[in-house]
Amino acid sequence: MDDLGWLELACDLAELCPPSDTAFSVGAVIVGADGREIARGFSRENDPHDHAEEAALAKTTADLTGATVYSSLEPCGHRASRPRPCAELIIASGARRVVFAWREPRLFAEGTGAELLEAAGMTLLELPELALRARAPNAHLL
Repeated sequence: MDDLGWLELACDLAELCPPSDTAFSVGAVIVGADGREIARGFSRENDPHDHAEEAALAKTTADLTGATVYSSLEPCGHRASRPRPCAELIIASGARRVVFAWREPRLFAEGTGAELLEAAGMTLLELPELALRARAPNAHLL
């Protein structure tokens, strides 16, 4: 599968999120350097405070060197519910690339994840052609 296909899967996962009035519904997929899926997750999957990237990262102990994280929403750069935002978790994981569909709106927190990832030397790719799909499960918030 290519970047668009993996990101479409992340957008599909966002549709599985339990609804929330205080957090975005997001889906994430981690793909290894070999092109195989390593893990997937979605917001509030196991805990009301889980973010999608955090849920996916928690499912693997694999070496993520060279992996790509696909997220329907820009990974968070700030959060109130946990000590480390998703951007920091991704940086620490060893993944080197992040592909996302939609920049985080300034609704709950300042959207600074992309800046943190870029500052750490990560490769970022935004595919705005999927932004409407990423926004769909969040329409009640917008």
